[in-house]
Amino acid sequence: MKNIVNVLIATTFLVTSCSKNLDLTPKDTMSDASFWKTAADFKMGANNLYYTLDGLWYADTESDIAYNVNNSVSNSTYQTAETNNDWNNSYTYIRRCNNIIAKAQDPAIAESAKVYAAEAKFFRAYNYWRLLRLFGGVPLISEVLDINSEALYAPRASRKEIADFIIKDLADAAVDLPGRKALSATDRGRITKGAADGLRARVALFEGTWGKYRNDANANAYLDIAIQASKTVMESGQYTLYNAKGANSYRYLFIEEGDDSEECILDRRYEKDIEGQTFPALIQREGYLPTKKMADMYLCSDGLPTTASSLFQGYGTTTSEFQNRDPRMTMTIIVPGKVVPQSFYQNGVASWPFYPQRNPNTGYTPYKYISEDVYANTNGESPNFKFDNHIIRYAEMLLIYAEATFERNGMISDADLDKSINLLRTRATMPTKLTNSFVTANGLDMKTEIRRERTVELALEGFRYDDLRRWKTAEIELPQDIKGIKIKNSTWIDPVMVAGVNKNPYKKTSWQTKTDADGFIVAESASGRAFDPAKHYLRPLPTKEILLNPSLVQNPNW
Repeated sequence: MKNIVNVLIATTFLVTSCSKNLDLTPKDTMSDASFWKTAADFKMGANNLYYTLDGLWYADTESDIAYNVNNSVSNSTYQTAETNNDWNNSYTYIRRCNNIIAKAQDPAIAESAKVYAAEAKFFRAYNYWRLLRLFGGVPLISEVLDINSEALYAPRASRKEIADFIIKDLADAAVDLPGRKALSATDRGRITKGAADGLRARVALFEGTWGKYRNDANANAYLDIAIQASKTVMESGQYTLYNAKGANSYRYLFIEEGDDSEECILDRRYEKDIEGQTFPALIQREGYLPTKKMADMYLCSDGLPTTASSLFQGYGTTTSEFQNRDPRMTMTIIVPGKVVPQSFYQNGVASWPFYPQRNPNTGYTPYKYISEDVYANTNGESPNFKFDNHIIRYAEMLLIYAEATFERNGMISDADLDKSINLLRTRATMPTKLTNSFVTANGLDMKTEIRRERTVELALEGFRYDDLRRWKTAEIELPQDIKGIKIKNSTWIDPVMVAGVNKNPYKKTSWQTKTDADGFIVAESASGRAFDPAKHYLRPLPTKEILLNPSLVQNPNW
């Protein structure tokens, strides 16, 4: 059972503050002063913080490897707004965290409440991280404020002050948090030491590379933290890669079978008929589309990119580009003609999940997150379907270790590749290892290959937008055409998917004019896409916050 979800749903209390002039204790609420007396009170208070964890969504559509209609972040057409939910929600939870941390300092309860104070420190760091990645430096509030607090009108802290505060909170939290294997069955899903170290590694890698590619003298110090924190998780004995489904383990990790596996460090957990989600059905019915850039990133099985490998079969047929590729490609993107359990298709399966002639589309359909349960993939049949969103997983720690090591030292040994990236390739049954000699012999670039590995392993999980910004390559990658399959001069023009049946019912010759010179679909033209490096690496602060607090300074050029 997803016990943390059950507890969250059961948590319906409201903690309020009473007027200092009011002596009567309200009968329908519980005052802040009369709560926080037992460990159970703190546990109940901490339960509410789990709602801040990110759920399943159209991850990576803000970047260049996934598409779902025109995205204002991806094409940089978004504007300054009066309010911002990322800002508002984060500070709401930061206040709740500050309250729990402050109450837990009471000597009468400190020892029994310390694990929940540690959870609150984790969630405070998690929410400051959400702010830092989008806005840079923000007001740093570490105590519970009232309407007379001077900190309400404090200026923005520096980027470094926020990053250091996050990293310290996570390091402090890790001291009092349990390991994954120490959790009781009823506490499964709660924050662990591994989650604190894992988030610390993520934040430090982000700041280390952000700084390195902007000539920040603090970059190497953050990269050292990223190496140390990811290595701590790797050597903890608490986690390993999910391998329960053999060669198909990567695919099954992201559906029901992968829940509660030893690869899961932090999940947004769902429980059928209690708190569920319809994501498997939505990504097919509403369109959640990998792009040509994403498809092209997968290596051929000889370890070479498509532009250099004799094994690449080209784009001439509906299936040719999927042949002889990294197996993760066909576990992330459906191979045309593959049956997929969907009850709204004849006989419960869909051999035609592609509508490349409809608008908008790239012609690619995700396989990642598509359940083996026919009703999970059918919107309306199972509105409370349950598999979890993996927010931090062990694979990310391996990738952080490899990238931070390379970025810090300018090189990475084969031994370090074997205990990081090559473990991921082995799990996916990719026959070719990444080694220094292979890179040199084939004229490749190690940094490019490490970044490629990160992109394909974490595809459709929401990392790409942040990666492009921290690498300072968003100004190159985002203002390009969003492309799809080769529909012109290929069998996609009039495809037959299975033995003469399911002939394309959506054929429209108008699509033949919506291609580039080589016949690839252009879902969104570069003419409508931009990225101003002097402006778009940070989001604008909400204008209402600046009006309320004149000490806040807007981000450059907004």
